[in-house]
Amino acid sequence: MTDLTALPAAEALVESADSIARDIADAIAEHRLPPGTKLREEALARTYGVSRTKVRAALLMLSMEKLIDMVPDKGAYVAKPSAVEAREIFAVRRILEAALAREFVLKAKPADYKRLRAHLAAERAALAANTSRRRSRLLGDFHVLMAETVGNGVLTATISELVARSSLITMLYQSTHDAACSSGEHDQILDLAESGKTEETVNLMLHHLEHVEAGLQFDAGGERPKRDLISALLMSNNG
Repeated sequence: MTDLTALPAAEALVESADSIARDIADAIAEHRLPPGTKLREEALARTYGVSRTKVRAALLMLSMEKLIDMVPDKGAYVAKPSAVEAREIFAVRRILEAALAREFVLKAKPADYKRLRAHLAAERAALAANTSRRRSRLLGDFHVLMAETVGNGVLTATISELVARSSLITMLYQSTHDAACSSGEHDQILDLAESGKTEETVNLMLHHLEHVEAGLQFDAGGERPKRDLISALLMSNNG
């Protein structure tokens, strides 16, 4: 059975479904609720001091963000992307983003580089703050911004979907060290592209995606977080 870990402190009761969703999302991003954890409505309602209707609304928000899976007749679980799914996603991304990198070098203007440099500053700030949810989203958005620069709507939509799925995977399974390396490689990709080095940019993009995939830790061990009252509440409904 999956060990259940801490949500935010039980004393800090929240009232809105949006606030509950943010609390749970932060707990998932910070690895305090591991993949596969069952989120029981009754225990969550008691923990947050709200109705089960409000909890259901929060869980629906999280399911729309792909952070949890809603299983008919079984309940809600923290999303648990598999290693196979990750390999398939990154295989497709390498095919598409090699072409993206080549088109980006051809079409990017000074204003596009300025926009992406500003984005890199936001990435570094998220890394410094150690906010894994925001960090993963920003690291993924870099690739979406490159696609938007190219101006192909179909390519942008496809990469946006793949990046969204990748961001969930990296949020759950990427270390802070590997995330910092990713941001550094983004900087290098821009440097090469701005210098007009097309093949070098393509090769670095491929290396970058391979590096991200290789750094995913699906079976990471290590010390387990301590349980608190909220974990006990969730476990008490394990019947």
